[in-house]
Amino acid sequence: MSEAAARADPVLADPLPVDVDVAIIGAGPLGMTLALALAETSARVVLIDAGAPGAAGDDPRALALAYGSQQLLERLGAWDRDVATAIAQIHISQRGGFGRTLIDADDYDSPALGYVMRYRELVAALAARLPAQQRLHQCRVEAIEMTADNAALTLALRHAGVARTLCARLVVHAEGTPEDGPGVRVRDYQQRAIVAELRPARRHNNRAWERFTPEGPLALLPLGAAYALVLAAPPATAERLLALDDEAFLAALRERIGGRVDFSSSSPRASYPLALRSRDAVTAPRQAWIGNSAQTLHPVSGQGMNLGLRDAWELGALLIDALDSADPDPGAPGVLAAYARSRRVDRQASMVFTDGIVRLFSNDLPPLRAARGIGLLALDLVPPLRHFVAKRMIWGARAWP
Repeated sequence: MSEAAARADPVLADPLPVDVDVAIIGAGPLGMTLALALAETSARVVLIDAGAPGAAGDDPRALALAYGSQQLLERLGAWDRDVATAIAQIHISQRGGFGRTLIDADDYDSPALGYVMRYRELVAALAARLPAQQRLHQCRVEAIEMTADNAALTLALRHAGVARTLCARLVVHAEGTPEDGPGVRVRDYQQRAIVAELRPARRHNNRAWERFTPEGPLALLPLGAAYALVLAAPPATAERLLALDDEAFLAALRERIGGRVDFSSSSPRASYPLALRSRDAVTAPRQAWIGNSAQTLHPVSGQGMNLGLRDAWELGALLIDALDSADPDPGAPGVLAAYARSRRVDRQASMVFTDGIVRLFSNDLPPLRAARGIGLLALDLVPPLRHFVAKRMIWGARAWP
């Protein structure tokens, strides 16, 4: 390789580290959140990014971030209020049945229930706080070999024939979803999510909509002057909706939302399959899993990213304590056991919550339709019950009594 080419390559231009305290596989929001949490320590941290610099700029996804997640990101100095849209209210209802409830931020003395921003904007806010030399771009982990004292990672760089070894005292997996195996549980929802941005006919006034239909939930999240749409439907229905022109697609949405909201235009649509995938164990010798690599949830109620941010924050706090101890070892068995214990309730509660909603609402059985209506009515008429649900959505297990 020429000297000029080496200077232009973000992986080879800087010396590649050979020994670090924490290697984070995945430089998305969760990997960067953990790296930022460790930024004030003396830990040697590296982010291993399979993508090219700036690749997230093409990502069209919108993220629903709970108010608790906003507080976490603000503490890290990685909150960009200029690109975030507040959720002031959430209107929840079901199609073909009675009952509805309205959750309002004013009831919780908070400026918002949550915020919506594009994935690429969150990545940019986090990346702006991290030193460029902390990230290895276009770098893939080919193998991990464990010893008592460290993990040896074989790294494949984008240039053919170039491979390096990196030793880390702890490897954190923050990329991808749990792969099939004896330690991974999978529930295929037989649904696909359709995502798009919709221009409303009238101002949304920062109200989000969650509408349950027999085929799957529909969420409208305020994003700038638009709505971010997440619509779950069986694969055949999703394919039919994706094949419609914009006018017919918007008509189908109006029918599903019961005429409560009208739309004037839609962006191009994308789709992906939905399943619950979770690891039984989120740690192994010198390894930890956070976010989607530990558990991938259904998007209903927007819990996945928020749960992952809490994973990163909790692990970061434990690593800070470990690094400040008399025998600093971020991958020590006691540290990993404490992480697994600390995340157990939040993980299980979030998985049970989202899975239960999908199974309860994604059907058209009359007895369940009536039970759902009674439940929604109870949430609306009994404030303590509504507050219980809302606080768990906002703060996760931190709000459990």
